[in-house]
Amino acid sequence: MTEAPTRILGPGLYGLDRLRIGDRIETGRCDVTAERIDAFAALTGDRFEIHMDDAAARRHGFAARVAHGLLVLSLVDGLKNQARARFDAIASLGWEWQFRAPVLAGDRIGVSIAVLALQPSRTKPDRGVATLAFDVTNQHGATVQSGRNRLMIYR
Repeated sequence: MTEAPTRILGPGLYGLDRLRIGDRIETGRCDVTAERIDAFAALTGDRFEIHMDDAAARRHGFAARVAHGLLVLSLVDGLKNQARARFDAIASLGWEWQFRAPVLAGDRIGVSIAVLALQPSRTKPDRGVATLAFDVTNQHGATVQSGRNRLMIYR
């Protein structure tokens, strides 16, 4: 048996019944600026020094200020929801996530999302769950974060 070729999904809204395992969404890209890092720190209260100061980040072995991992994850979810191809989403059911490399102030990130599994709901016939794999890369093509998300979507 041969596998179906991977489809890069075109613009539109995709429910469970329009998706196949292996389908991919490529998002736009987003700049991780010092201003975004500052705003996230102000919102969350996380002012750990590697996030707030280049010199402190260098003392810890980083080339520049490091973005909060959860800031980057939040930007990833925003890129997913702004992509030209989008899931007809209801709610996120959970994340399994890895921080693979630092994201520095001035980096530019993008996301490739692949459909890993599709499960219709047993109790609500109008919806199901898509399991999605995320690969987050910087402007150099290096993977900086990756993981999985279970997303409840309409059929």
